[in-house]
Amino acid sequence: MKKVVKNALRWFIFGGTLFFLGKALKDNWLEVSSIRIDAAGWAILTIATGVTLLAHTWAGWIWTWILKEFNQSVSTFEFIQVYLKTNIAKYLPGNVWHYYGRILAAKNANISTVTATLSVLLEPLLMATAALMTVVLFGSQLAVNNTNIWVQILQFLSLVVLLGAVHPLVLNPIIRFLYRLKNQKNQNSTSENQSINGLGLECYPLLPLLGELIFLGLRGTGFVLTMYALFSVKLSQIPLLFGAFSFAWVLGLVVPGAPGGLGVFEATAIALLQHRFPAALVISAIALYRLISILAETAGAALASLDERFSS
Repeated sequence: MKKVVKNALRWFIFGGTLFFLGKALKDNWLEVSSIRIDAAGWAILTIATGVTLLAHTWAGWIWTWILKEFNQSVSTFEFIQVYLKTNIAKYLPGNVWHYYGRILAAKNANISTVTATLSVLLEPLLMATAALMTVVLFGSQLAVNNTNIWVQILQFLSLVVLLGAVHPLVLNPIIRFLYRLKNQKNQNSTSENQSINGLGLECYPLLPLLGELIFLGLRGTGFVLTMYALFSVKLSQIPLLFGAFSFAWVLGLVVPGAPGGLGVFEATAIALLQHRFPAALVISAIALYRLISILAETAGAALASLDERFSS
């Protein structure tokens, strides 16, 4: 029954986002089809692709920092390659195969399954925290005036919850409880108890969190550049774009049934920006940004695979 409900929710979300995107495209099709990109625009889009590729490479480096938070010594270059190669798998149904690939690679590097799993679970939690921090800093213009204060309060409270969730005092007991629950047969063993007590973080993962903020900054820069390739963006509008991007991106990260945030990110970004910029330009820019993201992820996976082949 639970599986049926979960699948129904996924299809409902997928269908709803497709309907919204289809309607937005239909209502603005003439304007969208008339948009042309000049040589300068293509050059900016190329830079946006490079910045997005840099962001994913940076995220792979942060993953090695997270593993080191769990006292694991890993090859930075090798694990960045793994990260880039597995990243494209997030678009497969289920939205978990990139995590599975990273766990498998970590196990092959003699990292325990528990630690490998914790590292790939902590990463999106830190990403969501960083995105929400960006929303709190730059997203005040997203809300309607009469609800602005309440939205800001909700954002702040959500941020406090996420910041607290990754604190060792909160996270470690949860990790150990889940580990005991999964291994009840062995929990009376002395060596097993020592293993359980060694699980978790020794200190707050501040460095990885700051790294994720830089990651969101790079991704947001790629998004702003994509918008700028189609129309002039004022300096005063950049905080709004960063806030809208971060909110749409974090929804795409956490909403079920959206591999790689596909559909959810686009629908949210369009809903937030279509009344502040020309709707046709917003739709075109967001569609272009999705293509840029996929191209950057594909290029990253290809380059990592080629480098691994030639260096072996």
